[in-house]
Amino acid sequence: MEKKMNVQDVLSLARESNVEFVRLQFTDLFGMTKNVATTVNHLQDALENKFMFDGSSIDGFARIEESDMLLYPDPDTFKIFPWQFNGGREARLICDVYRPDGTPFEGDPRYILKRALKQASDMGYTFNIGPECEFFLLHTDETGRPTTMTHDRGGYFDLSPMDLGEDARRDICLALEEMGFDVHASHHETANGQHEVDFRYDEALRSADNLMTFRIIVKKVVKRHGLHATFMPKPFTDMAGSGMHINMSLARNGENVFWDSKDKYGLSREAYSFMAGIMEHIRAITAIANPVVNSYKRLVPGYEAPVYITWATKNRSPLIRIPSAQGEATRIELRSPDPSCNPYITFAVILAAGLDGIRRGLTPPAPIERNIYQLSEEERRAAGIRTLPESLYDALAALQEDRLITDTLGSHATSRFIQAKLEEWNEYKNQVHPWEIQEYLANY
Repeated sequence: MEKKMNVQDVLSLARESNVEFVRLQFTDLFGMTKNVATTVNHLQDALENKFMFDGSSIDGFARIEESDMLLYPDPDTFKIFPWQFNGGREARLICDVYRPDGTPFEGDPRYILKRALKQASDMGYTFNIGPECEFFLLHTDETGRPTTMTHDRGGYFDLSPMDLGEDARRDICLALEEMGFDVHASHHETANGQHEVDFRYDEALRSADNLMTFRIIVKKVVKRHGLHATFMPKPFTDMAGSGMHINMSLARNGENVFWDSKDKYGLSREAYSFMAGIMEHIRAITAIANPVVNSYKRLVPGYEAPVYITWATKNRSPLIRIPSAQGEATRIELRSPDPSCNPYITFAVILAAGLDGIRRGLTPPAPIERNIYQLSEEERRAAGIRTLPESLYDALAALQEDRLITDTLGSHATSRFIQAKLEEWNEYKNQVHPWEIQEYLANY
């Protein structure tokens, strides 16, 4: 097992690597990276948890009367960015958020995931995650703001000259590897200007930390190429949206417990129950894994995103796919989440749902190996196939009704998340959209 870094390791590495500037990063409830920056001269103070901030100014955090928060950097997250300023280096530490009395802040997304991982650990499991994160590269205007023009006309696995983002994508991978990330693969995706970078699986907390840094690196690197990267789920009506497929498995004593060589599909009883738990709670999970109004423009038939709550091994239309890899590579791939989600709370609720399935010994329905989009409504109804929520509002309603998922988030995070997302929905609902003008203005 890789040795974890401690405070002295961080201080020594910072000195040896000529680090001059350190960003103390944390994540708000809605997946936005926040940071307090300090010079290396104050790194010791930071590592002694002496940096305070106003939690009432952070979305989804605290009220005015309970606003003081402290940052507790995790030394094992110390990473040096692959760029320099006047010869000096810049680094980051990812922080947990604590109250002044030394207790973890219950609304900190990283703490919510740690709490879920503790439940898995108590059952003897380690939760491993391998995310596949898609994004679009867009041209910018003369002021540097993003346009809606994609940078190429490439398609799935295309090469240059069709794939004009190849250089930018290569630089992203090299920058990530310089920071110690294990980049499994990268390629052009289905839509014009759409790309994907996949990490090797890792323990869930580290994977969530890596995803937050990944977004920063992608945006920073492609800006040097005169491009803008967006993780918006569905920027274009007539093209596939961007997903964040989540490959997951449980391990016990370092061995994958999802694998069973005697089973028809190579899956253990625990794997089936874990999958059944996710399927039972997926409508509530969708509010977290697909957290913006635009997410539901992606979750429609015809653009490769899942709509129906099914699983399969031989096609890519269901919610859950079982990849063909076996043995230690056996895994479940959840295909509904998108890259606008907060990975900490998304991983937490998925894990909680899967563990609930194991505790209760749930069994999933039979796999649907046909293309579900080609089934008639009657056939889907006869098979008992449910659908994902069709809007953010529907997903929030499902979240409010699912006690397991709200308990996983905690009352603080649940109430603030639902309140903010209902405000987002109402703001969207009250807008008059260009489609309505085009469709109705001249006709009525």
